[in-house]
Amino acid sequence: MALTSRPRGTNDVIPGEIELWLELEEKIRNVCHAYGYTEIRTPMFEHTELFQRGIGDTTDIVEKEMYTFVDRGERSLTLRPEGTAPLVRAYIENNLGSGSLPVKLFYYGPMFRYERPQAGRYRQFTQFGVEALGSADPLLDVEAIALPIELYRSCGLSGFEVQLNSIGCPECRPAYREKLIEYFTPHIDSLCKSCQSRLHRNPLRLLDCKVEGCQRIIQDAPAITEFLCSDCSTHFEQVRIHLDDLNIAYKLNPRLVRGFDYYTRTVFEVVSSELGSQNAIGAGGRYDGLIEEVGGKPTPAVGYAVGVDRLLLALKSQDKLQVALKGPNLYLAHFGGDTKRKAAQIAHALRGMGLWIELDYADRSVKAQMKAANRLASQYVLVIGDEELASNEAIVRNMTDGQEQSVRLDELEQLSKILGACAK
Repeated sequence: MALTSRPRGTNDVIPGEIELWLELEEKIRNVCHAYGYTEIRTPMFEHTELFQRGIGDTTDIVEKEMYTFVDRGERSLTLRPEGTAPLVRAYIENNLGSGSLPVKLFYYGPMFRYERPQAGRYRQFTQFGVEALGSADPLLDVEAIALPIELYRSCGLSGFEVQLNSIGCPECRPAYREKLIEYFTPHIDSLCKSCQSRLHRNPLRLLDCKVEGCQRIIQDAPAITEFLCSDCSTHFEQVRIHLDDLNIAYKLNPRLVRGFDYYTRTVFEVVSSELGSQNAIGAGGRYDGLIEEVGGKPTPAVGYAVGVDRLLLALKSQDKLQVALKGPNLYLAHFGGDTKRKAAQIAHALRGMGLWIELDYADRSVKAQMKAANRLASQYVLVIGDEELASNEAIVRNMTDGQEQSVRLDELEQLSKILGACAK
């Protein structure tokens, strides 16, 4: 094991890259604010059973991908592989549904899945998600689609498509389940091992299989929309009406089922034409039974999650979300000794006003310090020598246009205004 290599499936976000992340995070917070979603932060690990019961024990995540460990108290814990189940647990435990409904929350943070690393897909990845809990209104389904679309558009992203389906409810799904078993049984020898093991346990999972041989069989499988009960049909019709009213384009995909067992009725996915076969940049749906499943009162809910790593990859492929790297507000050059002490005092005071200030720590020549200021793209430079120290006055130079102004070293409010910021 090389100590200088990061673990497989992880990624370093280094200077020059982190600025893109921060810019995207700001856009996420802005669009969530516009839709009335407030932030929630849950622990990075939860009791394993929360994911087994919430996500479903026949899903790939629970069967193959969770990072699970036993702590010193002999408790089975799991690093969170997704954000919805922990949010639902927090909603119940903190009695967040006691006020007005729906409760609209968003989360942003690291998730963990042991899967094969690919471009934009890591074992530790960042996920952003929104959840609206406490209402069955189809308009909330649509808002959960409209919100990320607004985010993508604010980033300048193009070439994405919304795919939409309904997977029914516990009332109408059993008949479809039996129809799927009937359809796939004659093909069982041609299915992959995972599909063979799931055929009778959870046949809907077969529709989500990406194995090429299974895909050919799935193409002719019956569509669930032919089995929807009247309530689910009406709900899905209202979702489509609202999408049309908002001019949100979508494509009906009768094979779309999503990878978690907690979904009911509406499911949707946003795919990008820039990412090849692994093209999803977000997905979600309604999960009206999950809150009750993990111990709460029956509560309808709907949500959406975005893989931030994959979204950034799509944005980079289109040269979107470019951030101009800014340099320091001021570089303080000095001659060492007392002039260095004065520079340190000024830097400390200006940093307290929220300004980015740099100075030399290696006692280099002023010429070398000026080169360093240029490399850093400092907006201004101020040189403190013995004469400046004696007169308590120095010249601050704008490095863009070369203009110079005289400033007193004991009147830093004046200097902060020149640098373009107000004191705290």
